Amino acid sequence: MPCTISICNLSIGYGQNVIANTINFELFKGELVGIVGINGIGKSTLLKTMAKLLRTLGGELSILENKIENLTTNDLSKLVALVLTEPLATKNLTVEEVLALGRQPYTNWMGTLSSKDRIKIESGISQFHLNTIRGKKCFELSDGQLQRVMIARAMVQDTPLIILDEPTTHLDLQNKVQILRLLQQLAHEYEKTVVFSTHEIELAIQLCDKILILDGKDNPFGKPYELIEKSYFSNLFSSDLVVFDVKTASFRIKK
Repeated sequence: MPCTISICNLSIGYGQNVIANTINFELFKGELVGIVGINGIGKSTLLKTMAKLLRTLGGELSILENKIENLTTNDLSKLVALVLTEPLATKNLTVEEVLALGRQPYTNWMGTLSSKDRIKIESGISQFHLNTIRGKKCFELSDGQLQRVMIARAMVQDTPLIILDEPTTHLDLQNKVQILRLLQQLAHEYEKTVVFSTHEIELAIQLCDKILILDGKDNPFGKPYELIEKSYFSNLFSSDLVVFDVKTASFRIKK
């Protein structure tokens, strides 16, 4: 089975400024993958590089065995759905209109929706329980509802790879878990490859199939229990304030 995305000795950054290097991993369909690390270590930079918003500064990055530098914008729009932390350009769109934007890679130059497009939109509304708010403007939604809409739009785009930058930011615990459960459902039930950055390390340990720890050195990647056994989470924060409890797979304040 070909991997959805393959990264080998990747270096990332802005311009000529390398933020992180020696990044290696492969992701397959049906996997939910979290990217964790301290602030400024390069999580968002990596995701933007995976979506070709930033160019690679070294190494190789391929999506479905296609080198990313050879993929056009139109190619990428059918392979990668991206949900960033930046707000919508306009929140005056309705929920249904936002989901319709996910079909842009497949519509004609006039943006006309086909019957297949409308089926995809209706499916997204149903799967993400948006029917009661489908006609609402986005500015009328709570943060949790809006995030659910943005993930539904990514689902409607129908790409093998879905990338999300900190999808649980500003949400309470219940909404954080709900959003991550939705991502898990996208991966496991719809066989998408879903990768997201997060500061919710303990939730990622519980829900992700694999985790990449950006630490600026080894950048270890693997199943959560493997990373726990090798003490990678214990070494994540070089602080006298926080320690990782291996038994409970959680962080606690050091006394």
